[in-house]
Amino acid sequence: MTKIYNRDAFLENIARHLGRKRQTKKVERPNWHVSPQHSVLRGLSQDELVDILEKQCQEIHTAFKRTNIENLPKTLHDVLSTYKTKSMVVANDSRLKRFGLIPLFNSLKDEINIHLWEEANGKKNQLIAEQADVGISFSEITLAESGTVTLFINKNHGRSISLMPKSYIALIPKSTLVPRLTQATERIHNQVKNGEQVPSCISFVTGPSNSADIEMNLIVGVHGPMHATYIVIEDA
Repeated sequence: MTKIYNRDAFLENIARHLGRKRQTKKVERPNWHVSPQHSVLRGLSQDELVDILEKQCQEIHTAFKRTNIENLPKTLHDVLSTYKTKSMVVANDSRLKRFGLIPLFNSLKDEINIHLWEEANGKKNQLIAEQADVGISFSEITLAESGTVTLFINKNHGRSISLMPKSYIALIPKSTLVPRLTQATERIHNQVKNGEQVPSCISFVTGPSNSADIEMNLIVGVHGPMHATYIVIEDA
């Protein structure tokens, strides 16, 4: 068991600054009579969630594609051609093989500089991502309501893949779709509760980079990818 040092002194200091005594008894979780966060989009099928995601992609300036595992290589190749890709950085994910993308990458080696994220390369991964035309990774959980992909960041999947290249492509197995953030956080919570390994860094990415905090003018591509494409894959 991990030993926590100076915990009591730390908590006493917080309580003192809040002007009250430290809470030492267990806090009972309240039993809410209404939980609207659970009712939004509840009961929808995966196909219905895909339709909602497609509609939301129009709002977040994100291209949207539907395909199946058999046609995924061609779909991805078409998107790469649209972006006139000369270099790309890809999360080193076991699903690349399962979804039939390794042969595609091998066939493109003479046209595109393809870099798989490798822990051994250290900082070099980030430098390559900074110069890449395209970053590609799989979504672990996909939020239909907001058009958000959830990325589990680990030694084979650097955060820079979705942040630094000019364009970002999210590969979205249809089975990863959930209605909204409520279900995504529940799934992550249950993974932790069940003792499953969950990365310390989880990124929620919604379309290309954009900012509307200056005079309320929407500007796309301020501090990250200027373009994004979501490819939903029929995987069931």
